Amino acid sequence: MRWIYISPHFDDAVLSCGGLIWEQTHSGIPVEIWTVMAGDPPPGPPSELINRIHAEWQTGSPQETVSLRRSEDQKAARRVGASIRHLSFPDAIYRRSEAGELFYPEDIFVSPNPAETGLGESIARSIAEKLTQYDTIVCPLTIGGHVDHVLTRHAVELLGRPLWYYADIPYTLNHAEELFPVTGTLQSEHFFISQRGLAAWQASIAAHASQISSLFVDVEDMRQKIKEYARTNSGLLLWERAVAL
Repeated sequence: MRWIYISPHFDDAVLSCGGLIWEQTHSGIPVEIWTVMAGDPPPGPPSELINRIHAEWQTGSPQETVSLRRSEDQKAARRVGASIRHLSFPDAIYRRSEAGELFYPEDIFVSPNPAETGLGESIARSIAEKLTQYDTIVCPLTIGGHVDHVLTRHAVELLGRPLWYYADIPYTLNHAEELFPVTGTLQSEHFFISQRGLAAWQASIAAHASQISSLFVDVEDMRQKIKEYARTNSGLLLWERAVAL
């Protein structure tokens, strides 16, 4: 019985659930992290948004950036004992129309572009190909409203299966008021995180070194905030929708 953590981007699953993933893998539970927006960037000139984000990450071209992030993802997964699978969909900042027009040239905290109406169905089919009836699926609540998180949750819910949800870190740390509106109809459950699990959680996030400056002040700030988050939640909270949608 696998636990499958659906991660919109390379870092989301370990950011939000790294401690629990470590506890599960070290209890003999097979865990896989499936990153949805892990595909190669299509060709085309970068937007100002891409250039600004890459400058913050201190990375190079879109192709070099994605290659680096895949490598970071492998390191992060090893630190919590999980296997990984990368789907072929590019990150929102890189996605383009067939004519080469970027879908999100200025902002990624927006509603999905109408031109991507069928993307959720495509993602759902790609996920369904490798699932079994025994798999437990965990996906983001979409705290913060990142378009890729929204599309990912939509796609997973199209599977029509019972689901667990995780609160999206770091967005839930900065927008705690958004948590109740999206969890009010769900049942929550606490999962114990040991000190070793917490340390592995922090280490797995640190493995995504290119992302730290975008998400936290620095590595020490990350470690403190993850420690406080685990203390506040008596480990980690997940929310369950027990019946198929």
